[in-house]
Amino acid sequence: MRIVGVIPARLQSTRLPRKMLLAETGRSLVQYAWEAAAQSSALDELIVATDSEEIAQVVRGFGGRCELTGDVPSGTDRVAEIARRVCPDADVLLNIQGDEPEIDPGNIDALAAAVRDCPTAEMATLASPLSSVEELHDPACVKVVCAADGRALYFSRSMIPFSRDDAPESVLAAGDSPWLLHMGLYAYRRDFLLELASRPPCRLEQVEKLEQLRALDLGARIQVAVVEHRSVGIDTPDDYARFVQRERCRAA
Repeated sequence: MRIVGVIPARLQSTRLPRKMLLAETGRSLVQYAWEAAAQSSALDELIVATDSEEIAQVVRGFGGRCELTGDVPSGTDRVAEIARRVCPDADVLLNIQGDEPEIDPGNIDALAAAVRDCPTAEMATLASPLSSVEELHDPACVKVVCAADGRALYFSRSMIPFSRDDAPESVLAAGDSPWLLHMGLYAYRRDFLLELASRPPCRLEQVEKLEQLRALDLGARIQVAVVEHRSVGIDTPDDYARFVQRERCRAA
């Protein structure tokens, strides 16, 4: 099975413009993401997919492979363009977030294993145990409910499952959380990725603004691997400032 990792890297970002090129530490965010993903033992190839020649020059400058893509609406569409144009021999493509510079390479391995070890899964993704009341109620933190065999049943910005009899705080305090926080990494079988990208958003996707609901609407099996450690996405100037501080502490 040939597995290709793709890091979508869009130049513009609403909350943190040009974030992929931020380099206060001496390395750009996209270089951090590349170097972390390159440590994964599961990938046969790693590609940055970008709409920006400026990002492409930076990637090539640190020795990475970069492919320019068109103006597309999402990271999934960017990965699908790479699948169509560049990777005809790929069996599985991984969508690896370029704004998670501290991603654990072991999580990428777990994602690849989830789709490799489940032949009936068209997709795979990751989740981690949710233990924070704030995240539980935060619509920006997406929750996922899974069947006993790891198949995703639903994703939502709401608290799912809903605790009818006990306050969520008491459930979390008891140490046996039923909640999983979805992590935005995906593995796609190539043919399904191309089908997914060709379909319009479904009603549930439009309501929740969650692209993975389109796959469930199509009847796909999304296999979920649960990992303990999750990386922090860089979405705002404060996120980046905290990352820079962590890097300085590690270097001290």
